[in-house]
Amino acid sequence: MQKRLLLFDIDGTLIHSGGAGIEALKRALKERFGIEDNLDDIEIAGMTDSGIVASILKKHKIATNAENVAAFLDSYVHFLSHELPRRKGKLLPGVLELLKTLKTREHIVLGLLTGNVSRGAELKLGHYGVWHFFEFGAFADDHHDRNQLGSFARARAKEKHGHEFSEQEIDVIGDTPRDIACGKALGARTIAVATGSWSREKLAEHHPDILIDDFSNIERLIDTLGW
Repeated sequence: MQKRLLLFDIDGTLIHSGGAGIEALKRALKERFGIEDNLDDIEIAGMTDSGIVASILKKHKIATNAENVAAFLDSYVHFLSHELPRRKGKLLPGVLELLKTLKTREHIVLGLLTGNVSRGAELKLGHYGVWHFFEFGAFADDHHDRNQLGSFARARAKEKHGHEFSEQEIDVIGDTPRDIACGKALGARTIAVATGSWSREKLAEHHPDILIDDFSNIERLIDTLGW
């Protein structure tokens, strides 16, 4: 069968971390800069970690230079490792069964396309036992602009498999309009899943190629998507 590259978002698509990420950001801000902030006015969903940090620093009139961003992210990852075990997070419906099934299919390549930094992605997916399903990924370490990440994932897929994946062979799967936009920027088929903070109706306004409620009906999903 024709090879197919599936690029998954993490938060709201594969897992809910139970608020571990936002709490780690708050603790990092307090530790590094002595500032307490509930971050309610900071856009989080669909953003890259580096973009989120830049927004927080700008809000508090702190220089958004590479040194400050890196220091903030170091603290964030440290606190994330402490917060994940304390939170009642979970894998989302059907995720484990879907990944197990897809991993057995030789024509399917599983990768990540996420706004997380790579260390954060590994912590989150490792905590929920699914990190090993993914061969590679594109992360906030690669670029602060999510729409630029697709090319990194595509290049890594070629390195791993010696195959130049065409636009028609790539699916980008996520739960926010930013995931949809990222997929469209790559020219990929966009699959929106309404398991995050955006409703099915709101996601539909951004015209994904396919819109689903969740991954719970695996057989129908695989059949519909041609996986």
